[in-house]
Amino acid sequence: MNTLIRLSLALLAMAMLAANSIAAASVEPYILTPPAPASPRINGASVFGVRPGSPFLFTIAATGDRPMSFSAQNLPQGLKLDPATGRITGALAMKGEHIVMLGAKNSRGSVEKKFRIVCGDQIALTPPMGWNSWNCFAQEVSADRVKAAANVLVKSGLANHGWTYVNIDDFWQNNRGSDDPTLHGPFRDTNGFVLPNARFPDMKGLADYVHGLGLKIGLYSSPGPWTCGGCAGSFGHEQQDAQTYAKWGFDYFKYDWCSYGGICDGKAATDDSISSWDAGEKGKSDVEAATHPFRLMGKFLREQKRDIVFSVCEYGMSEVWKWGASVDGNCWRTTWDIVDTWESMSSIGFDQQNQAAPFSKPGNWNDPDMLVVGHVGWGKPHPTRLTPDEQYTHISLWCLLSAPLLIGCDMTKFDAFTLSLLTNDEVIAVDQDPLGKQATCVINDGDLRVYARDLEDGSRAVGFFNRSVKPMELSFKDFSKLGLAGKQTPRDLWRQKNLAAVNTAMGSLPLTIPAHGVVLYKFTTVK
Repeated sequence: MNTLIRLSLALLAMAMLAANSIAAASVEPYILTPPAPASPRINGASVFGVRPGSPFLFTIAATGDRPMSFSAQNLPQGLKLDPATGRITGALAMKGEHIVMLGAKNSRGSVEKKFRIVCGDQIALTPPMGWNSWNCFAQEVSADRVKAAANVLVKSGLANHGWTYVNIDDFWQNNRGSDDPTLHGPFRDTNGFVLPNARFPDMKGLADYVHGLGLKIGLYSSPGPWTCGGCAGSFGHEQQDAQTYAKWGFDYFKYDWCSYGGICDGKAATDDSISSWDAGEKGKSDVEAATHPFRLMGKFLREQKRDIVFSVCEYGMSEVWKWGASVDGNCWRTTWDIVDTWESMSSIGFDQQNQAAPFSKPGNWNDPDMLVVGHVGWGKPHPTRLTPDEQYTHISLWCLLSAPLLIGCDMTKFDAFTLSLLTNDEVIAVDQDPLGKQATCVINDGDLRVYARDLEDGSRAVGFFNRSVKPMELSFKDFSKLGLAGKQTPRDLWRQKNLAAVNTAMGSLPLTIPAHGVVLYKFTTVK
């Protein structure tokens, strides 16, 4: 959306906290995630997709005391491991699947984990995890802030839990109407290639810096002539831009509808009446018109000699989940922008995702927008307006939904509670499960919502959510609705501990669910 509109809506939503959010706001932050052990533990995705010939970069995510050494048995030809950093680099020449045994060792012990490398046509075999600049910095983003975010991702230990991408949103280009002199300048060079603004003097150098930390980096544009913030879009220069992003070394690309609505409705790109945010009418109902710009850019991205995750941002206006994969999208926004209120987060998470669930699979993910925990504020960061229990709900629901996990806060202002939300490996593992099957709502009963999903190991992840402003006590017996039978061992994923086994035929499960909160369990059949 237009920057002013996006910021105004965010501020309005923050100012209009409803009574039910206020009623649930008295709980102080409390940490459920146990500290990571000192002995090595390998976290993150257990499957990785790459295309033949594309540069390979995967960093083994492992917690535990440092120094730590890494190993990788049965690496295919073309790949090599740096045992000191755990980074696997190189390239694979041919399609195929490879089972590798990753290892990590320190003075406290050693550990191994099976890892599957799939060289083929599909990437993003698990939902992308990382950080995006918009929800904290908005139009104030700069290369220095991006570097700082990348440094924090490593120094905070988040990278050891699988957080990988550092994504630049709007305002890396020059702008058509800003009073800020750092945003003034030509939009493109004499050959039509896009130019970054003065805050981003060396895009390739920035990408190299992030890669040097073992991380990946993302960028943003619009298929229209202008981005949502009034910066240079890609209209008419799609192939050049895809080539530029690949030459700079970017790994992720968000393509935001913005001004393309005007083009879609028949306006000329030079028409001054095209606003930076113009949803248009045709794109909402005409699927061919809506898909055209994304199909075009998706084609050009795939032609590049590096893997670039393609994030389609069309706000779900024409049921993008039904066609996102056909335009080579790896993830697609299913909703309008999120803000840090219970009303926004819960509406997006609970009310707008079930219809899209059948279209989610490895390489193609529904995106309910970025995380609003920590210090957010779209240029004026403040602590999130979500209560602690609402934040547990937010993270739990996004992981059950197989959503891309993009941190939206100022990571230089991390507190212990926010870090605990983002470093629970058993909760993250639900999001990163290789089966890639999105949870659906299996029980909708008053203020109780129950979401369940299958996991690759045969277990079931289940979230019991309370949409009421009062705590909920219940003795749960409807196990058949969860797809569970026989004797089951529930594991509390936030506390990382097993509970007493329950007989689903005649037993019950006592639950205490906080106001606007969640109980997140993994059920495993007792053999």
